Amino acid sequence: MSVLDEKRFHDEKAAYEWVEAHVWPDGRICPHCGTVGDSAALQGKSTRVGVYKCYSCRKPFTVKVGTIFEASHIKLHVWLQAMFLLCGSKKGMSANQLGRTLGITLKSAWFLAHRIRLAMADDGSSGPLGGDGKVIEADETYMGPREYRFDGDRGEWVGIQGTGGKVRILSLVERGGRVRSIPASGLSPAQVNMHILKNTSLKSRLHTDEAATLKRVGKQFAKHETVNHSKEEYARGDVTTNTVEGYFSVFKRGMRGTYQQCGTNHLHRYLSEFDFRYSNRAALDITDVARAEKLMQGVIGRRLTYR
Repeated sequence: MSVLDEKRFHDEKAAYEWVEAHVWPDGRICPHCGTVGDSAALQGKSTRVGVYKCYSCRKPFTVKVGTIFEASHIKLHVWLQAMFLLCGSKKGMSANQLGRTLGITLKSAWFLAHRIRLAMADDGSSGPLGGDGKVIEADETYMGPREYRFDGDRGEWVGIQGTGGKVRILSLVERGGRVRSIPASGLSPAQVNMHILKNTSLKSRLHTDEAATLKRVGKQFAKHETVNHSKEEYARGDVTTNTVEGYFSVFKRGMRGTYQQCGTNHLHRYLSEFDFRYSNRAALDITDVARAEKLMQGVIGRRLTYR
């Protein structure tokens, strides 16, 4: 039996009950005045599912108010299906595929997916990456259109190396743990260093490549060790950036193979999606079901409008 056979994915009332249990674990809270427990379900044949009335401020509300679900006309059980599908798809799911699967329009699927990515975003409340005795790998990569030239000696088209017209991405990976990524195009070395210091514990060992921009910030960590990729050195003992390179490989396969096109103004949301799945992956004993339930922690207090 698939988890998608569970009632909350097909019944609107069951979906509301499940979401309420996660959003209001300590009792029903009025999103308008903040009163706890002083409300009751509205009765009547024309009353929508999940509507309550607060006796303190006299206003009606549902569990969707003040969350990513607010003002959405998509059924709540369809939202739960979408969240489970995005949480369980290692390289993501295109808006076209999501729309066909859920039976909604492409525009609705695209906007719904971006709201879910907003809920996936790491607000830093889980604390800095790393710690005493732990390793943090930091590296940058570039995303954008690839150019090719024909190699007469090899008799095939080969990619041209270069960063022109591409966007820069910085990722920090705690080895055996979480990841945090940001679009770094336009950031100065000082801004990159500030981001690293803000998101990591200085008690960690920092592993990077030979990038000169990371040498100064590296001095503030317990130890800064590098590998020289220009000399084809990819590992020296346990000193390597292979973990963050592995994250980049999954991210790029998802962006090129699944999403294919991404504007720079939306890149940070896609990074949130891949960061969330990596930080809550099966290797950390987190199942698809547990990952979707953890996503519910991020729906509260976040709102994304279409414009």
